[in-house]
Amino acid sequence: MKRQWNLILALIVVLIIAIFSVINVEPVTVNYLFGKAEWPLILVIIGSVVLGALLVGSLGMMKIYQLQKALKKVEMNKDKVPKNNVEKN
Repeated sequence: MKRQWNLILALIVVLIIAIFSVINVEPVTVNYLFGKAEWPLILVIIGSVVLGALLVGSLGMMKIYQLQKALKKVEMNKDKVPKNNVEKN
């Protein structure tokens, strides 16, 4: 059920971004380090959204990779810990 809500939320966000982009179609000047260019605002908005999503996704994947690596390390060390290490009173 959670995946369905995530999909619905993602579709709503995409719809809002699409409507916002279609409303703003006039050309704007984009300043690069090496020059300027005229781009439609719709492309600037969609490009910014895509780059932001890629950045957030890659950071999330890096965190997942780090957690998986730490989990493997803990699981490997779990076998080395003696099980008779508990003191009895």
